Amino acid sequence: MAYAATAGASLPSTTAAPGVLALQRALVWLVGATGAIVFIEPSPYELATLAACVIFFATGLRMRLVFIPLLLLLFLVNIGYSISAVAVMDRPNVPNWIATSWYMAITVIFFAMVISEDTAARLDMLRRGLVVGAVIASLAGIAGYFNFVPGGRDLLTLYDRARGTFKDPNVYGAFLILPALFALQSIVSDKLGKALRSAVAFGIISLAILLSFSRAAWGGLILTSASMLALMVLTSRSQAQRSRIIVIALVTVVLAAALVAILLSFDSIANLFKQRASLDQSYDGGRFGRFGRHILGAEMALGLPFGIGPLQFNRFFPEDTHNSYLNAFMSGGWLSGVCYPALVFVTVLTSFRYVFVRVPWQPIYLAIFAAFLGTVGESFIIDTDHWRHFWMMLGTMWGMFVAAERWKADNNPVLLTPAKPS
Repeated sequence: MAYAATAGASLPSTTAAPGVLALQRALVWLVGATGAIVFIEPSPYELATLAACVIFFATGLRMRLVFIPLLLLLFLVNIGYSISAVAVMDRPNVPNWIATSWYMAITVIFFAMVISEDTAARLDMLRRGLVVGAVIASLAGIAGYFNFVPGGRDLLTLYDRARGTFKDPNVYGAFLILPALFALQSIVSDKLGKALRSAVAFGIISLAILLSFSRAAWGGLILTSASMLALMVLTSRSQAQRSRIIVIALVTVVLAAALVAILLSFDSIANLFKQRASLDQSYDGGRFGRFGRHILGAEMALGLPFGIGPLQFNRFFPEDTHNSYLNAFMSGGWLSGVCYPALVFVTVLTSFRYVFVRVPWQPIYLAIFAAFLGTVGESFIIDTDHWRHFWMMLGTMWGMFVAAERWKADNNPVLLTPAKPS
């Protein structure tokens, strides 16, 4: 974006006291770790995020002009939702849906402002927190699925699918993808000891994704892993590093295939895997199936400037939209229907500009970039507009955009060379 080139360079360096910096970084870790525990409301994630917001603003976090376009798009999306909700506010869950949408918008701005300063350290703490939270959630899902905990199967699974510390297996599987990418990244790039620990974490998280029996999560893990590793090869600084990434990636694929083969030897897993892996699901096809609803809903949206209100789509069709972009039109009318895709795809287009910028946090950027693109694609077949980790990634991306512009300005040889006296 054009504004980032000028505004990003003007951001001051972090000047907080060491104790304050340590507290801020710890809070970022806590928010990442609690992001994996959302089966109760208010969830630990909400409480941690609220505490982090209060402490960060109290210790100097400020809104920057560079984030005004992001703030404006989020505001317009939620204004559209709020206007459309007026007529249906007395219906179940609608007020809570609107409040959640505004809350998600606030978290986007919060993450963008937080990550735009002290970027490398805060991203590292967020990465660590997400991996720890994902391992805990994965172990919970695995324990529930195999009934390792008495009575845990009812709490930690749904429809014979692992859901761990989430309410829904699909959201569970989707959340675990980014931490899995972080673990995979460590396997192919870190020293032996850390790589082995990351391999254990990756195996646990991948097993949990498999047991979630979410087709989107299965495909998402494969595609985002391939995308991230390809970008790591392209951005590697040496042939040796590129060779290591390729070799370890191939070994990982072989081991993953062996794990899947072992698991499929269990009849209960094999039967559900065969059922879920089928592309011919009853709720996907037909006039009122998933994709039929997309077409009918799009035609309906064209004649409804104010939409039908949040959570009302299933009053007209057998199920929900299962398409976040269509849901924006139906829940918030043309205003949200235009601004929501604009927000998402402006972020996507901007993100491509920074893939090859050699900032110190480039590996983490590549992992979040790949996971974010995967979620954007998944949004065409499922409702992701209230997924906490989606909004966290979106805000983090914007924070990294601004930080990258600042880093480029601080490390530009032309700007660093003093002008010669005339």
